[in-house]
Amino acid sequence: MKTLFATLLMSLLPLFGDAAEKLAVGASIPDVTCNDQDGKPVSLAKEGAKGFLLVYFYPKAKTGGCTKQGCSLRDGWADLQKAVVNVLGVSTDDEKLQKEFKEEQKFPFRLLADKEKKAVTEAFGVKNLIGMASRSAFLFKDGKCVYADHKGHTTDQAQLILDFLKSEKK
Repeated sequence: MKTLFATLLMSLLPLFGDAAEKLAVGASIPDVTCNDQDGKPVSLAKEGAKGFLLVYFYPKAKTGGCTKQGCSLRDGWADLQKAVVNVLGVSTDDEKLQKEFKEEQKFPFRLLADKEKKAVTEAFGVKNLIGMASRSAFLFKDGKCVYADHKGHTTDQAQLILDFLKSEKK
């Protein structure tokens, strides 16, 4: 029953839109902190200060599109690591659900639990009107946003990032 409700809710999310302006290419990474799936605080500004950091957002752990998006990044992990891209996944789920999701899907990257303050989703402008994260992704290089995806890609999220990085090398 929970899965059916979550699936129905996910199908309605586009109708609710975003509550704020999304972070744009050229912007600095927001200086916000959020706990990961193990309850350890993660400073996004510190994580993204040097090198590449991909911060991707998804509405709800353990749901269809969100699982596909995370699995795309998991399956492309070796190539992302060759490109020296660190990855953080963010949703407004709690730490317990994020930990279960990470373990079940064998994600090699951390998941942030932005349930309490929703500081990360608000700072990136991806909190929708019902308080969940809108599917999106932001790539930072040395603290500056160099790529933003607001189209909600799921199965090809890793490939889009890798293609972007290849195009930048030309």
